[in-house]
Amino acid sequence: MDMLMHISLKLNQKLRSASLIVCVILTVVFSLPVQAERLKDLAGIQGVRQNQLMGYGLVVGLDGSGDQTTQTPFTVQSIISMMQQMGVTIPVGTSLQLKNVAAVMVTTSLPPFSQPGQTLDITVSSMGNAKSLKGGTLLMTPLKGADNQIYAIAQGNILVGGVGASANGSQVQVNHLSVGKISGGATVERAVPSPLGHGNSIQLELNTADFSTASRVVEAINKKFGPETAAAVDGRVIQVKAPQMNDQRVAFLGALESIEVTPAQTAAKVILNARTGSIVMNQSVSLEACAVAHGNLSVVINTDNTVSQPNALSNGQTTATPNSNVAITKEGGQLLMLKAGASLADVVKALNSIGATPQDLLAILQAMKSSGALRAELEII
Repeated sequence: MDMLMHISLKLNQKLRSASLIVCVILTVVFSLPVQAERLKDLAGIQGVRQNQLMGYGLVVGLDGSGDQTTQTPFTVQSIISMMQQMGVTIPVGTSLQLKNVAAVMVTTSLPPFSQPGQTLDITVSSMGNAKSLKGGTLLMTPLKGADNQIYAIAQGNILVGGVGASANGSQVQVNHLSVGKISGGATVERAVPSPLGHGNSIQLELNTADFSTASRVVEAINKKFGPETAAAVDGRVIQVKAPQMNDQRVAFLGALESIEVTPAQTAAKVILNARTGSIVMNQSVSLEACAVAHGNLSVVINTDNTVSQPNALSNGQTTATPNSNVAITKEGGQLLMLKAGASLADVVKALNSIGATPQDLLAILQAMKSSGALRAELEII
């Protein structure tokens, strides 16, 4: 039990050290002035977007690490269908016991302005119970869009960034073996029209809707290209007058994307990841006056099993008796006063001063939000 308590204390010390490091990083980052950003980093052009593609295919040539066909009937059905298309008829009722084939899903994104003949990188993911796709070859797989039309064809040798081995019940694995990539493994067969606006105007779409940022973008565009060139439609969309000729419009958009704009300060927000204990706060987070008390309660249960052995000539039975020791440790809490209008760095320093770990911060920030002391939007992911 002393060993468990020692490990618990070491873990708390490491978590507190990590919190102090986060505090220093946040203090340095938030002390930097706000920098202007290029318009291409803040907004995109309406109609210029990627399109997701997906297809179902087969991977062959695996070294006995493919799907167990008795548990993945769709793999067998796919093989029979493929063989029939190639003129090979498999008798009805034949039980295929294949180990070198795996059913996979192939995914990629079709960039804007892609033309037939262009190659795309693809991701191949096992959808059965294949142990590994390492060394496999993806057979010709059509990739379809949301409209069920074929836009690309994929095929090639799969590269898996992992390795694994097993023998006599022991297994060693590094990284993920059921997902691989093929560089340039798909060829575009159909282009998707990407119109650069209609008539004599285009529309910019901010990555994050913000009225202040939209107003600053309009001001910067009109300052460079003349008044009444841009006008805000709402907090996200900005309408910009542009030349009608394609070559002139491309040159205009190149100059437009290079304009530097200082975005407005974002709304105060705190993101909590309950699964990992990660907490991310922006520089707008502040507090009303409040008091916080914190204390850790640890419960350690240590069970030792003892064997009760009967006498040699008795009719008793050997039984195992569990002996449990329960230890409860409670650290002394301290009350900390936080002044109103405290900055994020002050908040982090104050919470670290009372020994709050990242897991403790989840509960503390939720309590602050419920009491109205935390002036920020709280989002739990």
